[in-house]
Amino acid sequence: MFFSLALSGALGAGPVWAEAALRPVPYAHLQHDLDAVVTFETLPRRAEPGINLDAPMREGRVWLGERLSGQTVATENTAHDVLAGQPAVPLAVAPGAPGANLSVAYHRGFGSNAVFPLGRDVFPALSARGEGALAILFDQDQRAIGLRIHSDYAAPLGQARPQGSVTLSFYTRQGRLIARHVQKLGRAINEIGFERSNDLPDIAAVTVTNTDPGGIALDDILYQTAPAAF
Repeated sequence: MFFSLALSGALGAGPVWAEAALRPVPYAHLQHDLDAVVTFETLPRRAEPGINLDAPMREGRVWLGERLSGQTVATENTAHDVLAGQPAVPLAVAPGAPGANLSVAYHRGFGSNAVFPLGRDVFPALSARGEGALAILFDQDQRAIGLRIHSDYAAPLGQARPQGSVTLSFYTRQGRLIARHVQKLGRAINEIGFERSNDLPDIAAVTVTNTDPGGIALDDILYQTAPAAF
C-alpha cells in the first residue's frame, strides 16, 4: 500500500508523497487529456435540497453511491461519515440508508448541477448536505482522474468557519488500496487532479470523505473511456 500524507494546516504546506503511487496534475490539463466527464446534468435542475437518491446513481460509465460494498460507515463521533473496512470483490457501490445516500441539486457556486453526499441528519436537512461519503466506481480502470469540490461558502460578513479537509482513497479492481490523499480545502471551488506515476491504468474506484464544517458538493468528475488514449 502507498499513502500520500498531508502536513497539518499549522505547517501551511501542501501534500507530502511518502511513495510515488500518484502524482498531482492540474485539473485543466486533465480536461484536455480525458474524454469523459460526469456533470450530473442528466437529472433536472432543482434548487437545494434538490433530488434525493436512495439508490446508486449511474451516469456515463460510472456508478456513484455512498461507499464500496464491504465497507461500513461510522458517524458516532462526528457529524461526517467515516468509511472503514476493505472493499468486497467484485467491486460494487452500495447506497446509504434512506435519506443518507446522495442528492443532486443546482449549485450556485458551480452554476450547474452537483452531487451532495448526505450525512446522518438525512435529506432534506441542511446539516446533512455534503457531510456524507461518496464512492465512485469506473467501468474500466483509469490512469488519471479529476474532480471539482466546492467547500463551505464564503461568509458575507467575514465570520467564516474554518475549512476542513477532504480524503480521497484510490482502489484497484481487486480492492487493493493504491493511495490515500488528504488535502486541506480552500474556500469555494477546489480543482483536484491525479495520475498514476507509473502510467498504469489501474484506478477502479475512488472514495471521498470530508471534515468540512459546511459540507461539500462535487461536480465535473473527469475520466477516460477510450483505452487507446492512454
